[in-house]
Amino acid sequence: MSFLDRLKNWFRSEIPSETLNTEVPAVAIEPQNEANNLVTPTTEIPVLSTEAPLTPFWLENEDALRDEGVIFGLSDSKAEEKIGAIRNYFSHKTADLEKTAEYLSEKIGELNLFIEQKETRINELKDKAHTLENREAANHYLPRTIVGLLLSLAMCVGNYYLIDESIQPNFPQNHFFIALGVLLAGMFNLFNPKSLFHEKDAPVSWRNALEEIGMPLAASVFVFVQALEHQSIVRALALLLFSFFLFLFAGKLLLSNLTVTKNDMSLWLGNRRLKSDKISKASEWDVELNRLTNEIDELRVQKWKIVDELKAPEAELKRLNEKRDMMIKLFESEFNLARSYREKLTSKQIKKILE
Repeated sequence: MSFLDRLKNWFRSEIPSETLNTEVPAVAIEPQNEANNLVTPTTEIPVLSTEAPLTPFWLENEDALRDEGVIFGLSDSKAEEKIGAIRNYFSHKTADLEKTAEYLSEKIGELNLFIEQKETRINELKDKAHTLENREAANHYLPRTIVGLLLSLAMCVGNYYLIDESIQPNFPQNHFFIALGVLLAGMFNLFNPKSLFHEKDAPVSWRNALEEIGMPLAASVFVFVQALEHQSIVRALALLLFSFFLFLFAGKLLLSNLTVTKNDMSLWLGNRRLKSDKISKASEWDVELNRLTNEIDELRVQKWKIVDELKAPEAELKRLNEKRDMMIKLFESEFNLARSYREKLTSKQIKKILE
């Protein structure tokens, strides 16, 4: 029974004392045992067991809760005491549900993390496969550079025999080693890594020119002097010019071909490796992609099973929280209404209302 109903019944039953008769006023009176309990406001919070908390008598139904709100509103007690008791009671009831919901939520979070990690790995594999598929073989000129290397090597060998024939009359015993030394001194001028004739933007000084052509010129003049004693001047001059330019370009050509051959060989090996990777790694990545996809499907099945399990405790938790809030609002409503009427009533009237 609400406070307003109780108040209305009290006013209907109030009559002057001199006209009292033996008739009992028709007012709605609570059972005797409950009225006795409601006369004196109780502020004790029930001792709740962690396993099965006891339900306070004033939380068994709405009427009992309304009466408790009226009693506290007409007394000097504070509403926070009963509100705290209501919250404490429902916190015991929702403790296990909250733990269950928290545990299941953590399991869902773990599964989401595993799924995210596997999806990240899948994206990485797809990017690698796409990059590998779009890679084109590098252009190289390995056959041409090999032929050029062989020809430059043949030039060096031919130049050696030419020098050897030219100096043999003057050095009959050690002409093999002398011819080899002259060849190496003239052809392999290693002062600069690149020839000045191929560097268009590099400034040319007399030091650079001397380093570039000094040794080839000295070697060709040496051969010219040795050949001049046994050959005509014209043949000696022709040998001078031929050996000079051969020294000047053939050595660097041989060294350059060695470098180009090395680079082209690396490109050729890289192309072979690329072709092999497109077959082996693509197949390996496809197997891993299928495995990761199956694992993600299994994790999602586990996740949705847990999501279904989580719905029941969440729904029950929501129901209990809504019931808690409803009871708190109901108690506060009756408490505030009774508190607003308390100053207008005498202690005798208040006692009469509570009976």
